[in-house]
Amino acid sequence: MTRFRVIEAGRRCRLGEGPFWSARQQALYWVDILGQAVLRLRLSDDSVTAWQMPEMIGWLIERASGDGFIAGMQRDLVYLELEPVAITPIARLEPDLPDNRLNDAKADDRGRIWAGTMPLSASGDSGSLYRLDSGGRVTCHDRGYSVTNGPAFSPDGRYLYHNDSLRGLVYRFELGVDGTLSDRRVLIRFGPDDGKPDGMTVDAEGALWIALWGSGRVVRYTPDGRFDHLVELPVSQVTNCAFGGPALDRLFVTSAAEGADDEPLAGSLFEIVTEVTGLAPSLFAG
Repeated sequence: MTRFRVIEAGRRCRLGEGPFWSARQQALYWVDILGQAVLRLRLSDDSVTAWQMPEMIGWLIERASGDGFIAGMQRDLVYLELEPVAITPIARLEPDLPDNRLNDAKADDRGRIWAGTMPLSASGDSGSLYRLDSGGRVTCHDRGYSVTNGPAFSPDGRYLYHNDSLRGLVYRFELGVDGTLSDRRVLIRFGPDDGKPDGMTVDAEGALWIALWGSGRVVRYTPDGRFDHLVELPVSQVTNCAFGGPALDRLFVTSAAEGADDEPLAGSLFEIVTEVTGLAPSLFAG
């Protein structure tokens, strides 16, 4: 049985998401979307710090310049500083869709951020996939999602993986050097009893680790889409996962407490012991 531990963060996240490992700070960052907060776990002493945000925040990604983060607030891409909190707008996405919000994002190996949107109601198909370039230019690359989730990249940078959670699909795209996407195909299809594919990450062997909302599982799939491994956690609403630690050998998993009042550990941050290592997260080039 795969071992895990619960990390005491001093709060249960209403919707924990967006784990990001900072090698620079030897710390894990994550967000509470509905609780409107950023959290940081320092591995040196397991201390947790929280910063309250003025609105929902879906994710944050470190800047290669060392000057703070890029973050996805409710509807805006922003520069974010935490000490003290300072927010500088970059772009507002989908001004014609006020009932949409940003949900999940990652940077590719060229320092571009890929971010998805979704309807606040988690119904309909108004979600889209966007790319933010280092100069601040935003372009849309795919549309028609119910709930966008889990951008991830193959170790060689050739493929981008992206989820449509409510449909239970993991897509694989060809990712061009110039940032174009092509040849979208379904890599993994989950059934109604499997849980919904939420956030995910890729390990050093190129395998996908996928958090399954609704089933309390984190699953590992090989690069060609074959099931390989399963980890069960004592919460139903697991949301995302990321490798961290100096050796990138610790898998951190976020979860949500919203709607899970009967689960004492819902909303906690978990650490899973694995036999593989992850990849260092890419930083935003701007």
